[in-house]
Amino acid sequence: MREKRDGSAQSPLPRNLISPSWEAAADNIAYDSTSFPPPITFICGPANCGKSSFSRLLLNTLLKRYKRVAYLDTDVGQPEFGTTGCVSLHIIDKQTPGMCVFFGHDSAKKEAKTYFSSIIFLYDYFCREFYQKDEIDNPCKILLPLIINTSGWVKGTGYDVLVAMLQHTSPTHVVKVCVSSENKNLPNGLFWLENPQRKSVNLIQICAGNETSHRPELMRKEARMLRDIRIIAYFRQCLPREMNFLNHKEFCDKLASVPLNGIPLSSVQVQHNDCQVVSSVVSQGLHASIVGLAVNSSVLAENNIPWCVGLGIIRAVDPSKGLLYLLTPVHPSTLKKVDLVIQSTIDIPLCLQQKQQLEE
Repeated sequence: MREKRDGSAQSPLPRNLISPSWEAAADNIAYDSTSFPPPITFICGPANCGKSSFSRLLLNTLLKRYKRVAYLDTDVGQPEFGTTGCVSLHIIDKQTPGMCVFFGHDSAKKEAKTYFSSIIFLYDYFCREFYQKDEIDNPCKILLPLIINTSGWVKGTGYDVLVAMLQHTSPTHVVKVCVSSENKNLPNGLFWLENPQRKSVNLIQICAGNETSHRPELMRKEARMLRDIRIIAYFRQCLPREMNFLNHKEFCDKLASVPLNGIPLSSVQVQHNDCQVVSSVVSQGLHASIVGLAVNSSVLAENNIPWCVGLGIIRAVDPSKGLLYLLTPVHPSTLKKVDLVIQSTIDIPLCLQQKQQLEE
């Protein structure tokens, strides 16, 4: 999502595509007279039911009342603000980069435990920095509302992770999006609580927006295409903003001509999430792959979860020179601080793969 220069976010959907029930739900959350401190809203439901669309509507509604709104993006496959493979926390209408943890997969199912730990890490950071309830009476402390947008993984282990997230975050409002197929929906009521009578939470149920009859195969292809577009858009930042392209091939050619950054292998650790990679397989494991670039030694790094400063594509590994050569939009001054390279299972978009293969 982009922001207008006046600080407000752009409208997420044409007004005629927003149902009155969605508008009422967003207004109920944003202008709830009993909601102080500001609302923490947890949005959940099955895949392709409109969670992200509603979260954008809610974001714009909250920005009418609050100067800044926090947004915790937990959908690693189709994130709203971050890049594929990342769990990220953003403060909207604040001119600073969001905080990001590199998960390394485009599906939460790959490593559920690490996925959950990353979300809780960012949520706890939000609470410390922007939602200290014991400072409510401090006039210098402005508490921010938070939107937590989730993925559509709501069955099996995904359900267990969702329940654990709800229990840890203790939201003031929970928006449950429902589809016409009952067996895909989450259970009724406050399903994550053992004793709902002892907990005060505003549960809002809305119907999915514009349900389609697309076949699952087509939906998977569309999701893959959107992931590729997000990755390509991220690495587009390696080129000057004013540079234009006549076609897709010209873009790939220009991207391939960008000078590579060299990182000494001796200055970084190479990990696959929690597992350090031994030097004998570094070359095989990193070549032609997307990696997360992180600062493990940062004072912000806690619980062995480092802050991710960006992504890179490893174009070559030269063991004789002890260098990793990578393409990345991360500024050189920030790149010098990187001491951790995290492998991923995220595929490089096919067009970029073909260009690299031709060069080799």
